[in-house]
Amino acid sequence: MLLQLAIHDFAIVETLELDFRRGMTAITGETGAGKSILLGALGLCLGERADAGSVRHGAERADIIARFDISGLAEARQWLGERELGSDDCLLRRVITASGRSKAWINGTPCTISDLRELGECLIDIHSQHAHHSLLKEETHLRQLDEYAGLEPQTAQLREEFRQWQDAHRRLKRMSNDGDEIRARRQLLRYQVEELDELALSEGELEALEQEQETLANAEQTLEEAQAAVDCCDHDDEGALVRINQAVTRLTHLPGNERGALASALGMLDEARIQIEEAARELHRFIEVTELDPERLAFVDERLGRIHQIARKHHVMPDELHGLHQRLSEELEGLGGDEDAIEVLREEVASRRDSWKTLATEVGSRRTAAAPSLASDIQDQLAFLGMAKATFEVAIEARERPQPEGMERIHFRISANPGQPPRALAKVASGGELSRVSLAIQVVAASRSTIPSLVFDEVDVGISGATAEIVGQLLRRLGDKGQVLTVTHLPQVAAQAHQHLHIEKQAENNNTRTHMELLDESGRVRELARMLGGIHLSEQTLAHAREMLGATDSRH
Repeated sequence: MLLQLAIHDFAIVETLELDFRRGMTAITGETGAGKSILLGALGLCLGERADAGSVRHGAERADIIARFDISGLAEARQWLGERELGSDDCLLRRVITASGRSKAWINGTPCTISDLRELGECLIDIHSQHAHHSLLKEETHLRQLDEYAGLEPQTAQLREEFRQWQDAHRRLKRMSNDGDEIRARRQLLRYQVEELDELALSEGELEALEQEQETLANAEQTLEEAQAAVDCCDHDDEGALVRINQAVTRLTHLPGNERGALASALGMLDEARIQIEEAARELHRFIEVTELDPERLAFVDERLGRIHQIARKHHVMPDELHGLHQRLSEELEGLGGDEDAIEVLREEVASRRDSWKTLATEVGSRRTAAAPSLASDIQDQLAFLGMAKATFEVAIEARERPQPEGMERIHFRISANPGQPPRALAKVASGGELSRVSLAIQVVAASRSTIPSLVFDEVDVGISGATAEIVGQLLRRLGDKGQVLTVTHLPQVAAQAHQHLHIEKQAENNNTRTHMELLDESGRVRELARMLGGIHLSEQTLAHAREMLGATDSRH
């Protein structure tokens, strides 16, 4: 429930602080006095859009604070609790600077405007005088039925399911449109990868083949030279070993003193003999294990030729073929993944479509069940508002194509006169009738609302006489259950209120200010008399005003 509203430097209000109570509060004043300022300020605290024009002329900023008692609002307490802002009271603050910038706070903590708007939907429900204009729109009829049936959570989920379904469908369409190009690329890659798979070039193989080719190609010459080297080392007559042995023999036969002087040379000759013998053995082993293999050489030559051929085909160097094979294989696998992804996406589209259809069917059934009851409740209110002979109908038609809100199209139809079939509101209802239809619908909606604070902004436009008194009774009944703030120009409505706020515009020193006060009983009499008879109050209008208040008190 709204407890307090403090307004500073907003529009033509310099300073205004108001306390609110339970029950029905009437807000009245002359045209242009600023009744809309109060609701405008409240709307800003609830997250409505602001601009620099909201700031009083000459002031630096407008500052608005609204305090609510949320002890009975579980949804609001939960919202605040989830953000660690919770308490039994809820303080909303909005500041708009002269440059048009805006700041907001919830219980002293900075917040976004969307936070204010989201929390505000849990705190207060505003019914505008312009509602009957939107009543001519088909989407309004659907929203009213859903609100009446308590389907807001389901319809929000339905819209989200539809969004996800359509998003998946767009992704599938986009991916499918690329299918021809992908298939052509996949076909080329598959041919190239199969060719490289068949080549089966391993990492490092090219270098090994080139080395082996060189070895095989030079094998015959290598064997001949190795044999010649063996002969040089160990030939029977002229080999190096024979010569060294001869040199050693000559030196060992020298006399002792001379042999001793040549001991070093004799030792080196002995070491040389050993080295030559080892070299000869190594050469023999090489000759024994080395064979001429023309078949292997032909294979290696052919293998290298194939590698160079494929490298030229792909416009790469032969040593780049192994890396190319890996890259093309990965790309092909990725495109194969795209094919799998398309199938997965098809399944997702089907799943989301089925999920949406299931929920849409459930919502449609509940709409169908609620429609007659809504029509009946509205027709009862119309009868109460002086349209007892009217017939109201909530018609449901199937849509040809799925929409975010479901498969139903909702039409409000009315027959204001007996014997006439119900037709669309825009084609049947007059201005006054449309105002009463709008009010009847809003009263029905308010009676179903779980929000205890309701605001009615001149919803009684186009209504007068006995019907106006009935409107006042309707609003007071709503006020008996919670809190109703109603801006009205009808004394019959204002007289029904539990309390009465009066707004007037005052001009002082070339400045215009708005003043508001809670009226006592005598003040209420004078204000009702003004609303009945104008500025100059006669004893007759004053008596009429007292009678209206007295009749209200006797009824309640």
